[in-house]
Amino acid sequence: MSASRFMKCVTVGDGAVGKTCLLISYTSNTFPTDYVPTVFDNFSANVVVNGSTVNLGLWDTAGQEDYNRLRPLSYRGADVFILAFSLISKASYENVSKKWIPELKHYAPGVPIILVGTKLDLRDDKQFFIDHPGAVPITTAQGEELRKLIGAPSYIECSAKTQQNVKGVFDAAIRVVLQPPKQKKKKGKAAVHSYDSEFVDTRGGLDEMANGKVDWTTGCPV
Repeated sequence: MSASRFMKCVTVGDGAVGKTCLLISYTSNTFPTDYVPTVFDNFSANVVVNGSTVNLGLWDTAGQEDYNRLRPLSYRGADVFILAFSLISKASYENVSKKWIPELKHYAPGVPIILVGTKLDLRDDKQFFIDHPGAVPITTAQGEELRKLIGAPSYIECSAKTQQNVKGVFDAAIRVVLQPPKQKKKKGKAAVHSYDSEFVDTRGGLDEMANGKVDWTTGCPV
C-alpha cells in the first residue's frame, strides 16, 4: 500500500466570516455555540478519496489587519486555499478581490483557490435582516461572478451551523489538487465534481480542544 499524500489546506478571508466555525464543523460535525478560538489549531486527518488516502492538513488564519505580518507565514507549502466570505457581508465579498487575491498571488502564486460563501443559513433568514437592517445578502449569481473574476475552479455556498455543503467544500479542495483543472477555459459555470470521501480522525485535535488546550478568546460571530 502506497503512503498517503500530505495535502496542506489553508483557510483565508476577512475576520468574522466563519472560517474557524467551518473547520470545527467539518472536523467535529458540530457547531460551536459558546466560544471558538480566534484561530483553529492546525489539524491533520486522513481522508479516503476513491480508494486513495490523503493526509489532509488544515490551517486556519486570522483575517484581521493585526495579523497581516504573521498570516503569510502559514501560506508556505500550501497546496490549496479556501477563500471564504460571508453571504451576509458585502464588505467581506468585496475584500476577496481587493485584499485576498492580491495577497495570495503575492505570497503563494499559482496555488489553487476554492471560493466559499459562508453563513448560507442566515442569507435565507428573513428575521436576521429585520434585526440587522445594514446587512446585505450576496446572491449565488454574485458569488459565481466573483469566482469567474478571480479564476477559481469552484464556488460553494455552505453553512457551518447546519453543515449544509461543509463536506463539499473540502471535497472540492482535495479534488482540485488531485485532479487539477485543464488550462482550457470553458464557458458557463464550473462543475464541482463530487466523490465519496470518508473523514477519519488521526490526531488528537478534537481532544485538545476538549481538554482546553485551545485559546478560547472570542465567540463565533454572526
